[in-house]
Amino acid sequence: MKSSKPHLILIGGFLGAGKTSAMVAFAHWLADQGIRAGFVTNDQGSDLVDTRLLKYCGMATEEIAGGCFCCRFNELVDATERLRAVIQPDVFVAEAVGSCTDLAATVTYPMRRLLGEQCTVAPLSVLVDPVRARRAFGLDHGDTFSDNVQYIYRKQLEEADVIVISKCETIAGAECNELAALLAREFPHADVIAVSSVEGTNLDRWFRRVVFDQQTPRTAMEIDYDRYADGESRLGWLNASVRAESLAPADGNALLEEFAADVQQRLAGRGIAVAHLKMTLHAGERMASVNLVRNDFVPELGTRLDVPLGAAVITVNLRGESAPEALRQTLIEALANRGAWRLELEHVEAFRPGRPVPTHRDATPSST
Repeated sequence: MKSSKPHLILIGGFLGAGKTSAMVAFAHWLADQGIRAGFVTNDQGSDLVDTRLLKYCGMATEEIAGGCFCCRFNELVDATERLRAVIQPDVFVAEAVGSCTDLAATVTYPMRRLLGEQCTVAPLSVLVDPVRARRAFGLDHGDTFSDNVQYIYRKQLEEADVIVISKCETIAGAECNELAALLAREFPHADVIAVSSVEGTNLDRWFRRVVFDQQTPRTAMEIDYDRYADGESRLGWLNASVRAESLAPADGNALLEEFAADVQQRLAGRGIAVAHLKMTLHAGERMASVNLVRNDFVPELGTRLDVPLGAAVITVNLRGESAPEALRQTLIEALANRGAWRLELEHVEAFRPGRPVPTHRDATPSST
């Protein structure tokens, strides 16, 4: 590390961009380098799949719920202090809410100004799913979101210091190169790196960039907070916990896949565009996870269970361009007819995010 001070690494990107998978890969890379890391997850709601996954991987993790980092800036600072007290990390890795933008002006620049004597700040990374990005920029046909949701998506890229095309293994090499060239033209101030957390492609290049470099100050982008707030308000948010029980030990992996596929099918029947669906099934130290990032994507198992189970808890994080009540009703309908399993809803919160009101906004960064 170039500095004796902890290094803040902020990772943004739209819902379903692959941030959590990248953070898990990053955690393993940091451990291999002998770099101590503390992680901070963030969401508009509580009980996050991301937090469970990182803790399952043995990572020191704090969770900030109830609003994005920009509106919970003081809580972000408190979270880093708690991590500092426990593990004295060399780096803090913070994953921003997928519907959040203006992170440079409201998070990294205030961090430089207020805490520049205590930490350094890395270049801001923004991840993009290559299939969604190709559609958003007109390279391919397919489902896209409404104008003001798309506005947030593009603003995320506009402020990025590093644009990371994640999951590059999911498209052809020529298509990835075409997308990278387009993003480089649209956002010439950013480095564009195509990576794969599955295959390990270019991870070392990206990780070294953010671990060993600091953010270069530039004037913050202009942003229309009315459009930003409207875009966020169009997204429905659902977090839930579901109790799963079977009379005899059964396959939890199959349950999770089938449950996610059923939710996906019901959302499509309602014409709801999926922004992201993540689930974990956990019992004690055992856990499985599943991930869905688009309507036309197949739910994919990540972490898998190695033995059948008789009881577990399913954590559900669902985001879509929809009224929250439609997301709630979809989930409730999908609880029935799960074969050997009986599913019972224990807790659910479904809502639209409120208007972002940043704690700080520094249009011109400190030179610290």
